[in-house]
Amino acid sequence: MSRLHTHSESHFVSRIGWMRAAVLGANDGIVSTASLVVGVAAAGASKSSILVTGLAGLVAGAMSMAAGEYVSVSSQSDTETADLAKEKRELETDPEHEVQELTSIYVDRGLSPELARQVAEQLMSKDALGAHARDELGISDITTAQPVQAALTSAATFAVGAVLPLLAVVAAPSDSIVPVVSIAALVFLAALGAAGAQAGGASLLKPVLRVVFWGAIALAVTASVGAMFGATG
Repeated sequence: MSRLHTHSESHFVSRIGWMRAAVLGANDGIVSTASLVVGVAAAGASKSSILVTGLAGLVAGAMSMAAGEYVSVSSQSDTETADLAKEKRELETDPEHEVQELTSIYVDRGLSPELARQVAEQLMSKDALGAHARDELGISDITTAQPVQAALTSAATFAVGAVLPLLAVVAAPSDSIVPVVSIAALVFLAALGAAGAQAGGASLLKPVLRVVFWGAIALAVTASVGAMFGATG
């Protein structure tokens, strides 16, 4: 007699909440700090001034990332809460319409009208609001907004990413800061793209090329601006 074994599956999409914030924070930390450092260095600033500027950028950027993520994700959370409250009122005032609404969704997904009605009724008998949140609104435990998690993750990973270009400044000779930091930043970005792809179960090539391409543009633009102001100063 065969036995039916249950097992829990781990899917990459379950990481999407914290991983998006982590990749955004680390990428921004590397790009913005390296660009800031390269721009100031290209303008002819001293090594100590470059380090102070980079450190100030790290602190300001981490705080900005935390505040920005918290505010933006809180807005998403507020919208989800409002939609759930609206759905709850509709379930209380017109439950039959809500059954028909869920039935229509399942019919569109390929079930027969009779089976779709049975599924809708059974799901709603257990957790009506949960069924509508998931299948009508697209809100689930995986996608639910978590402002504090996003804020802390982005701030921490920004700080970690920003430290890397600063370490390159410390290690670089004073007359080679621009090329050393630029190359180091692109290497760090490539590693970040590979790590993000690995964590998300994606292929490596596209994420790596994507972050390196945009990082190179940011570095080139800020270096040009810094050199231009340095030449005219």
